[in-house]
Amino acid sequence: MTEPKTTYSRVLLKISGEALMGDQGFGLHPPTVERIANEVRTVHEMGVEICMVIGGGNIFRGLQGSAQGMERTTADYMGMLATVMNALAMQSALEGLGIHTRVISAITMNEVAEPYIRRRAVRHLEKKRVCIFAAGTGNPYFTTDTAATLRASEMSCEAIFKGTKVDGVYDKDPQKHTDAKRYETVSYDDVLAQHLGVMDASAIALARDNKLPIIVFSLDEPGGFRGILAGEGTYTIVKD
Repeated sequence: MTEPKTTYSRVLLKISGEALMGDQGFGLHPPTVERIANEVRTVHEMGVEICMVIGGGNIFRGLQGSAQGMERTTADYMGMLATVMNALAMQSALEGLGIHTRVISAITMNEVAEPYIRRRAVRHLEKKRVCIFAAGTGNPYFTTDTAATLRASEMSCEAIFKGTKVDGVYDKDPQKHTDAKRYETVSYDDVLAQHLGVMDASAIALARDNKLPIIVFSLDEPGGFRGILAGEGTYTIVKD
């Protein structure tokens, strides 16, 4: 790619809960959490202000609970609580590396996390603290992808970095099709029209409305997060 991105001063990193479970089938894998925390540390040391949103699918996924007969609202709230557990694990790993971190929850739980107050969160970022936004939007029927786009917009982030298992957006699943084509750039409208699966439709539409680029990259590639900010690496940019 030829577009150096060292000009980004504030970004949001969105990762799935599954990214934290390593090769396990469930839960948290501490060495994997530590590795991702180190990736965040290298970017933090560049002076970039970082927000994070982590999914909860490694512990509980609301849609799956709903599909098995659980009331959707209850299942979604359980999924939100799973994201708080992941956020606390990441906070512990980051603070073990000497990075001041705040977990900010959309569901009030004062004993373990701060409540979401936009101006306070912005102040944490200005003080170079990493802010991990937990519990989604605080509302059922919204995914953590939508929460990530919402928080990135509220925090005036300049881009969303979506860490996945592949190094960008493809026209079909590259793990199943050897002829899959990777896009260097793709428009929001094409992502929606072709169901490319970058994020859910409401998240893509919100990013489009706020002209917020989404950079899709592989979280499994060591140094990938920092490399993109230095203008290197392989990734796809979703933008107008």
